[in-house]
Amino acid sequence: MTQSLVLESLHRAAGARLGPFAGFSMPIQYAEGLKAEHLHTRSHAGLFDVSHMGQLRITAASGGGPALRSSLEAALPIDFEGWPSGQQRYTVLLNEAGGIEDDLMLVWRPGPEPEVRMVVNAGNRESDLKRLQDLAPGLRFEWVDAALLALQGPQAEAVLAGLDPKAAAMRFMESAELSLLGETCFTTRSGYTGEDGYEISVPIASAEKIAAALASDPRVRWVGLGARDTLRLEAGLPLHGQDILPTVSPLEAGLRFAIAPARRPGGARAGGFPGADALAPQWQSGPRRRLLAFSSQQPVPIRAHAAVMGATGAVGEATSGTVSPSLGYPILMALIDASADSHGLSAQVRGQLLALSPVSLPFVPKRYKRN
Repeated sequence: MTQSLVLESLHRAAGARLGPFAGFSMPIQYAEGLKAEHLHTRSHAGLFDVSHMGQLRITAASGGGPALRSSLEAALPIDFEGWPSGQQRYTVLLNEAGGIEDDLMLVWRPGPEPEVRMVVNAGNRESDLKRLQDLAPGLRFEWVDAALLALQGPQAEAVLAGLDPKAAAMRFMESAELSLLGETCFTTRSGYTGEDGYEISVPIASAEKIAAALASDPRVRWVGLGARDTLRLEAGLPLHGQDILPTVSPLEAGLRFAIAPARRPGGARAGGFPGADALAPQWQSGPRRRLLAFSSQQPVPIRAHAAVMGATGAVGEATSGTVSPSLGYPILMALIDASADSHGLSAQVRGQLLALSPVSLPFVPKRYKRN
């Protein structure tokens, strides 16, 4: 049984093809198709309905900010020391084996009633909540009853600043409360496309009005999950459930930055979070696998689970792959044995061996507004 998004009527009116994803009926693509949506986001601004994502408000049952910070630091490899008010950060929810149960976005909001805002992946909403409640029983976790819109692309700032000029003053990973058509909307300058843009939490009662206003701007087009996936892959951003899994560690996935320096071995407050002990040997000797990026000059898509072959047999498998709409050739990420040479590998697709060339991430440069 799939849930409908609050904006489904808008999506149908825009010609969306809907399909099931993480328990929701989601826009996969619109009438113009994936490639046109992808390229429009790269050149103008794309509007994504990502209301399937879970939005949590986290507070301390007692003890205020200190209790909130210490409880979350026991549950996650984060460090509140020096964390500016309103700043967003990326982290991971780990299991005891050091595998990634989910990747998360957090905003620290001290204020008179300290809180953390968190966004979790749609398919992990309930499992994340249960795990966090078990790890931090002294905290209160409340779902935020709001739609979530992502406005992404080089013209996103001009579009959103037309509704509230404060949007232009925000920088990458900063948050603010914007006034959009008279409604207060908690907004971060972030997204998962590699482009500049925003994620906007919109009160349910006003979601249709605000989404329609954004979509009516001639610089904006609706974009579905299909192009969201190709955009994030071009930007080298891993997807939970494909590139990162409960059996893949942050060090294997190239996500060392998601573990705060103070929480790493030798740090000021090393360890103390789930999976810390299991990760210790990887910090010392390196992980046994690496998430690497490749391209191919053969005009054949290389999808997830395609075997990656070396001279003596399989050395890994593709985790995500597509024909890049921006570049015009196949790109992929693959989890490869750390002992394997990344040169001279091939992907096995329908009985063919397709030569792979190792490349550095991202495939397409990110364009976040940092200054």
